[in-house]
Amino acid sequence: MFENLSNKLTKILSKIRNYGRLTEKNIKDTLDEIYINLLEADVSLEVIKDFINKIKKEAIGKKINNNFTPGQEFIKLIYENLIKIMDSSNKNINIATQPPAIILLTGLQGVGKTTSVVKLAYFLKKKYKKKILVASTDIYRPAAIQQLKILAQSVKINFFDISSNISSLEISKKVLDYAKINFYDILIVDTAGRLHIDHKMMQEIQNISNLLCPIETLFVIDAMTGQDSINSAKKFNKILPITGIFLTKTDSDTRGGAFLSVKYIIKKPIKFIGNGEKINNITTFSPEIIASKILGMSSELTIIENIKSNINLKKNQKLIEKLKNKNSLDFQDFLEQLEQIKLMGNKNITYLLKKMKINNMQYFTNPIMNIINVNDSNIKNIKAIIKSMTNLEKKNINIINYSRKKRISSGSGVSILEINAILKQYNQMKLVTKKMKKNNNIHKIIKYVKNFFNLRK
Repeated sequence: MFENLSNKLTKILSKIRNYGRLTEKNIKDTLDEIYINLLEADVSLEVIKDFINKIKKEAIGKKINNNFTPGQEFIKLIYENLIKIMDSSNKNINIATQPPAIILLTGLQGVGKTTSVVKLAYFLKKKYKKKILVASTDIYRPAAIQQLKILAQSVKINFFDISSNISSLEISKKVLDYAKINFYDILIVDTAGRLHIDHKMMQEIQNISNLLCPIETLFVIDAMTGQDSINSAKKFNKILPITGIFLTKTDSDTRGGAFLSVKYIIKKPIKFIGNGEKINNITTFSPEIIASKILGMSSELTIIENIKSNINLKKNQKLIEKLKNKNSLDFQDFLEQLEQIKLMGNKNITYLLKKMKINNMQYFTNPIMNIINVNDSNIKNIKAIIKSMTNLEKKNINIINYSRKKRISSGSGVSILEINAILKQYNQMKLVTKKMKKNNNIHKIIKYVKNFFNLRK
C-alpha cells in the first residue's frame, strides 16, 4: 500500500541519514521534500502542516542522543511524529459491558461493511472465544442479507435470519431481543451504505443506534477513497457516537493518505485494518508498524522484533562482559551462543549482518555462514560432548588430542568425525569474535541493535 510513498521517503531520508551535522537549511530542504510527497499521497493539508511544523520545532537546536548520528536522530523524530498522528490511547475494541456487547458498523456504500462484519466476528471469536451473533439491517441492497448469511456460515458464525419484509428498525429490535434471550456475548450489526446528505437514511441509522445503544460504533472507510470518506466520517460523527475506524482494502495500490489523516481529523482511533479478501485478513491497528512501512523499515522491524522476542538478554549481556575482559569464549559460551543463534533464526542474523557495516567483513563471511547454520542435531551433539569433557577441556580445547577424543566419543555417542567438525566450528567462532573485538566490531554490532531498539521505544 505504501510502496510509492515509502520509496520516495526512503530516497529523501537516505541523504540525511549519515549527516554529521544538521543545519536549519538541510532540515528545511528535507522537510520541504517530505511535504510535497505527503501531499501527493493524499494526506490532508491540515495534517501535513502540523506534522512538518512539529518536526521543525523539535529538530532545530535539539540535543543529539549519543547513540545516534544527527541524521539518525532526525529520522527518529519523523518516526515518532508519524506514530503520534495515528496513535490513540483507546484503539482497542471495547467489549467490557453486560452481554450482549453490541458493535454497529456504518459507512458509505461499497466500502466493504458486510465483509468487515464477518471478519470482525471471526477475529473476536478466535481471540476471545466468545459466543457471537451477526445480523444485517440492509434491506435496500439486493441480496445484502443473503451475502452476510453465506459469509457467516462459511466460518461458522451464528447469523440472525429473518424472512419477512420488515423495516431496519424492526430487525434491530428483534435481533436485540434474540441476542439477549439466547445469551450471546457479542452482537455485530451490519447497516446499509448511505450518504450523509440523505437525511432520511441518516435519520434511520440514528434511530438504529439509539435503539441498540452500541458499545462500539465503527465507521468503515475504504482506504482507496481517501479524503472523501474522511469528510463523510466527520458528518456521520455529528449524529452517531462513532468510537473508531475500520479501514478496508489496505492491500490495494492506494496512496495511503487515509492512514495519516483520519485519526487526526475525526479525533477517532483506527481500530481495525482489512488487508485482503479472505475472512482472516484482519489485523488490529498498530501505528508503529504503519510508520515503519511508510519509512521503508517494515522488513527490518519484523526481523528485529523476531530477534528481540527470542533473544536471552541476560545471557548476551554476560557474553558481552566476557568479551570485554578476555579474548575468546570457552566451550560452554559456545553452546549458549549456538542456542541463541538457533532461536533467532539463520535468515534473520544473515540479514542483520548485511545491514551492518562491519570492518573487513570479507574475513568473517565464510566462518559466520558456517557458525550460524545451526540445527537441533548440532545442539544435541554439543551438549553430549560437553557432558563427556573435563573442566580443563571445556576451558581449553587445544589439549584435546586423539586419545581424549576417543574418550569423549565413547562417553557422548558422537563420532570422532563429528567431534572434529564441532571443534572446528568452535575455533571459527573463537576467531571471528577475536577479530571483531580487535577491529571494534563487537561494539558496532551492539550499538547497531541498540539504536534500532531505541528507534522503536
